[in-house]
Amino acid sequence: MSENLTLPAQQGSTPASTEPLLEVKGLTKHFPIYGGFPIKRKVGAVQAVDGVDLSVGVGESLGLVGESGCGKSTTGRLMTRLLEPTAGQITYAGQDITRAKRKQLAPVRSEIQMIFQDPYSSLNPRQTVGSIIKSPMEVNGINPEGGREKRVQELLELVGLNPEHYNRFPHEFSGGQRQRIGVARALALNPKLIVADEPVSALDVSIQAQVVNLLQKVQDELGIAFVFIAHDLAIVRHFSQRVAVMYLGKVVEVGDRDSIYNRPRHPYTHALLSAVPEVQVDDEVEQRERIRLYGDVPSPIFPPSGCRFRTRCWKAQDKCATEEPPLVQISGNRGGHLTACHFPEEPTTVARDEDVVMDPALIALEADQD
Repeated sequence: MSENLTLPAQQGSTPASTEPLLEVKGLTKHFPIYGGFPIKRKVGAVQAVDGVDLSVGVGESLGLVGESGCGKSTTGRLMTRLLEPTAGQITYAGQDITRAKRKQLAPVRSEIQMIFQDPYSSLNPRQTVGSIIKSPMEVNGINPEGGREKRVQELLELVGLNPEHYNRFPHEFSGGQRQRIGVARALALNPKLIVADEPVSALDVSIQAQVVNLLQKVQDELGIAFVFIAHDLAIVRHFSQRVAVMYLGKVVEVGDRDSIYNRPRHPYTHALLSAVPEVQVDDEVEQRERIRLYGDVPSPIFPPSGCRFRTRCWKAQDKCATEEPPLVQISGNRGGHLTACHFPEEPTTVARDEDVVMDPALIALEADQD
C-alpha cells in the first residue's frame, strides 16, 4: 500500500475537545547526581522537567517543541508513567494517577500508549512482528472477536503493511516499516491517548511524510488524542491543533497553532521560529524576522534564576533575574494563548528594522563582510 508523500492538511477533521483527558500540574522530574568516595552521596540533580502545566483534550493533538535537552521526551514519559515524577500531579480522565501502584495503573496503561523515537531499538529483534503486536493483548488478557492473530493482521493492514508479514522479524523491514509496526503495537489496545516521541526524526526524509500521514489518518478515523513531540516545526504545525513550547524544563508558551506560529509572544518562540529555513520564491512575500542567539542552553543542573531564558534574551532586565514569570494570558492574546514573559514581544513574525544578533562572533563576521 502506497502513501501520498505530502503532509496532511493543517485543519484536521477531528475537532479539539474542551474536556481534558490528561492533565498535569506542577509536573517535576529531577534526576539525582551522586558523587564521593568511598560512600556515594547525592551532590546535585538534573532538573529535566520543573513545574510543567499542560492538558490534552479528548481527541486533541498537542505538539511539544523545543531544543534538544529541554525536557520534551522526559515530559512524555512522565505522562505515560514510564517515569516516576519527583513532584506534581498527573490526572487521567478525572483520576489522579501520580502515585498509583501497578494494579491501580493496569486499566489506565491500556488507554495510554507510546510510540518511541528509534524504530530500530524499540522492537525486540527476537520476536516476530505478530508476537510484538500481539504481546500487549496477551499481557492485558484481551481476546478480540476473531482471535488475536486476526486482530494483528487487521492492524498491519491499517498501518499500510502486508498482513502476510505476520511471521517476519523486524530486521526484514525498513525504518519506515518498523515505525509502522510501532504504531500498530500502540493501537493494539484501542488507546485513547498516544504519546509520540519524535516518531519521524530517525527516518529518511522521504518516509517522514508517510508516517505523519499515517498518524493523521489514525487520529481522524479513531479519534485518538496525541501528544506529538518533535523538532521539526513544520510537521508539528501540520499535525497539532495546539502547541506548547519548552525551554530548559519549563513551558514558556502554549496556544493554538495559528497563535503560536503567526502571533508568538515569548522571545524564545520568536527565536525558534526564525531558525526555520524558508525559500522565498516571490519578492513580494513578507520577509520573516531574523534572530541569532548566543551560546548554548544553560545546564539543567544549575539553571539561571528567574526566567531561564534571560541569559540568551535580548529583552532581559533586572526583573527577569529575580522573578520567575508565570505562564498566563497577557494583554493582546486570544483565549488559551499563555506566555511566561515579563516583557513579551509583539505578536508578529514580520522582519524587524534591525536583525536580533546576540552572537558576538557572528556580529564581527558580518561587520568584516560589510
